[in-house]
Amino acid sequence: MPNLKIPMLLLILLGIYSCEEVVDVDLEESEPRLVVEASILWKKESTGNFQIIRLTTTAPFFADSTPPAEGAEVSVKSENGILYVFEELEPGFYINDVFEPELNRSYNLEIIYNDEVYTATESLMPVSSLEYVEQSTGGGFGGEDIELRAYYNDPPDVKNYYFFRFLFEDLSIQISEDEFTDGNLTFAYFSNENLVPGEDVEFEIQGSSKRFYEYMFILRSQAGTNGGGPFQTQPTTVRGNIINTTNSENFAFGYFRLSETDFLSYTIQ
Repeated sequence: MPNLKIPMLLLILLGIYSCEEVVDVDLEESEPRLVVEASILWKKESTGNFQIIRLTTTAPFFADSTPPAEGAEVSVKSENGILYVFEELEPGFYINDVFEPELNRSYNLEIIYNDEVYTATESLMPVSSLEYVEQSTGGGFGGEDIELRAYYNDPPDVKNYYFFRFLFEDLSIQISEDEFTDGNLTFAYFSNENLVPGEDVEFEIQGSSKRFYEYMFILRSQAGTNGGGPFQTQPTTVRGNIINTTNSENFAFGYFRLSETDFLSYTIQ
């Protein structure tokens, strides 16, 4: 009888493995679309000359990488007629090192890719300076996490929109507008359970147009309500301000924007 135990165990294991099947998920693949990452950022007290525009294409859901959009012609033209040509130095990365930013000036982006012309227009949005950081406790679900408030003065009698980045471990972002804070000292709030004394963090504030604020608001809302799994209801396609003037059906994803920015570093106490 003891000799029968091993064959019986093998039969049980073979029965378990024979029940497993590899499920191939046949997802419908569409033609690749252009994806534009064109954020012209001008840090206060810098020249703002060096700017990068990244172009990629959409990829299948299970793809391991994002294909670069190579061989495009990329340029930005200011409203006063100055043309800035962006040269491709690496696949999908287009660079200009003589850009001259001007606040509240309108700029037009033009991309020629695969014989189609894409355009977008935005103005370079100014932004307030970050003044100081205030630290306290009481954040998080347990009420014990460190809280940080980065303060800035909102200009009075002007409609302002803001885009914030908090750089610590993973990047955190926020958007806001001044409907209830016009002309006041106000703050952007951040909290992270991994913050400990001695850690260095950095805040960034960027000026935003109303349209970019609304674009990010929709993206944030979808990210908060959809986990992005392949079997979930897919969110609505979020279109930016990139227009395909050659073939409107072959629209691009992404956004072209221009922002003045300010940074503030802080060491956790």
